[in-house]
Amino acid sequence: MLRFLLSLLFVISATNAWSTTIEGLRLSQSNQDTRLVFDLDSNVQYKIFTLANPDRIVIDLKKTHKTSTFTIPKLTGSLIDDIRYATDKNKLRIVLDLDHAVKFDSQTLKPSQQHSYRLVVDLHDSIGKAKTAKKFVTPKQAELVMPKTKPVIARKKPSTSIAKRDIVIAIDAGHGGKDSGALGYSGSKEKDIVLSIAKRLAKLIDNEPGMHAYLTRDKDVFLSLRQRIKRAKQHKADMFISIHADAFKNKGAKGASVFVLSRRGASSEAAKFLADKENAADLAGGISLEDKDDLLASVLIDLSQTASLEASVEVANTVLSGLKRVGHVHKKHVGSAAFVVLKSPDIPSVLVETAFISNPAEERKLKSASHQKKLASAMLTGIRNYFQRNPLPGTNMPQQHLVSSGETLSAIAQHYQVSMLQLKKNNNLTSSRLQIGDRLMIP
Repeated sequence: MLRFLLSLLFVISATNAWSTTIEGLRLSQSNQDTRLVFDLDSNVQYKIFTLANPDRIVIDLKKTHKTSTFTIPKLTGSLIDDIRYATDKNKLRIVLDLDHAVKFDSQTLKPSQQHSYRLVVDLHDSIGKAKTAKKFVTPKQAELVMPKTKPVIARKKPSTSIAKRDIVIAIDAGHGGKDSGALGYSGSKEKDIVLSIAKRLAKLIDNEPGMHAYLTRDKDVFLSLRQRIKRAKQHKADMFISIHADAFKNKGAKGASVFVLSRRGASSEAAKFLADKENAADLAGGISLEDKDDLLASVLIDLSQTASLEASVEVANTVLSGLKRVGHVHKKHVGSAAFVVLKSPDIPSVLVETAFISNPAEERKLKSASHQKKLASAMLTGIRNYFQRNPLPGTNMPQQHLVSSGETLSAIAQHYQVSMLQLKKNNNLTSSRLQIGDRLMIP
C-alpha cells in the first residue's frame, strides 16, 4: 500500500509540474497590427515585457510546456521576424524578434464553443512600418492549418530582394596530420578512411539540388576540435557532420553509432560562453554576446542551444535510419556525449561512428570503396530528409511534403499557399487522391 501511495504521489507531482500545455499557435495580420493566438488546454499565468538592441518581446508562460507537434506559423507580412523558444525549470519562454520597437496588448480568453483557453498578444506598429498582409481576423476566425513539420534553428527571413542560397553542410573528417586516430587490425589509419568517406559525402552533397558541402579538412592536416567548429561557422554552415571510425579492445565489437551533444555538455558549453562573452562567436542571426548582460546572454544561448539540439536529434535519427539499411548498428538509438566537436551552440551537429576499425571484418569494409559509398549515401539520405521536412527560409533546396493520415490535397495546397492545380502539375497527379507516405514536391 505504501509503495502504491508513493507511486500515486509521484504521478500527481509529475502531472502538476506542468499545469498548462500550448496546443497550437496561430497568427493573423491587419494593415498595422499582428495578432498571435496561443491555444492552451487550461488557463495560464504569464509575464510579457520588451527588450531593446535588438528589439524583442519576451513572453514567459509559467508552468507551461509545448506539445511535440508545436510549430511556428509562417511570419510573412507580420511585424515579427522570428519566433524562438526555450524551456526553463518552471516556465516556457517565447521570444519575438522584431524589426523595430512596437507596442503590445495581451489578454487571456476563456473557452468558447469552438476554442479552449487562449492567450492573445496584439502587436501595434506605431511608426507605420507594417508589411503588406491579409485582412485582420479575430481569434475565433483565425483557424489556420498548422504545419506538421518542426522548425529548425530560428533564422532571420531574407527579404524578397535577396537571392536564394544553397544549404551549407560542413563535413568534418576526424583526426588528421599528427593525430592518426584509431588503428585498424591490419594497420589502416582512421584519419585516412574517414577523409575518404567525407570526400565521397561532399561529392554527393554538391550534386544535390540546393546543397553545398564544405570540408573542414580536405587533406592530411591536424586541426584542433575548436578549429573545426570555427571553420564551419566561418563558412556559415547550416549543419555539421563529424565522421569517425570507432575502436575497442574487444575485436568483436561492431556496428555504426550516431551521437549528439548531451544536455550536460550543452550546459558546460553555455557556461564557457558566459565566462568569455567578448570572445564568443556570434549566435544565429548575428547576435553577439559581448554587449549583453549575463541574464540576457544566458537566455540567448539557451534558446539557440535548445533549437540546435532539437534539430541535431532529428537529423541524427534520420542518419541512423539510413545506416541501419547499410549494415549492423552498434547502438539502436542516437547516443549523447559531451564531444567538443559538437558544441557549436547554433549549428545542428552530429557525430557518426561509421564502424569499428578495430574489428578485422569491419576494417576491410571501411577500406572498400563500395562500402564507403554506401555510408556516404546513407548520411546524405538523412541530411536530405531532414531539410525536406524542415526547409530553411531563403534557400534553394526543393521543398517536399510527406503525406500523413487525414491530409487532403486542398489542405496541403492551402498550407503552402499554392494552388491545387500547381501541386497536381508539379507532381504529375491526375486526381486529388493521396496515400499516406506520398511525397509531394512543393512548387
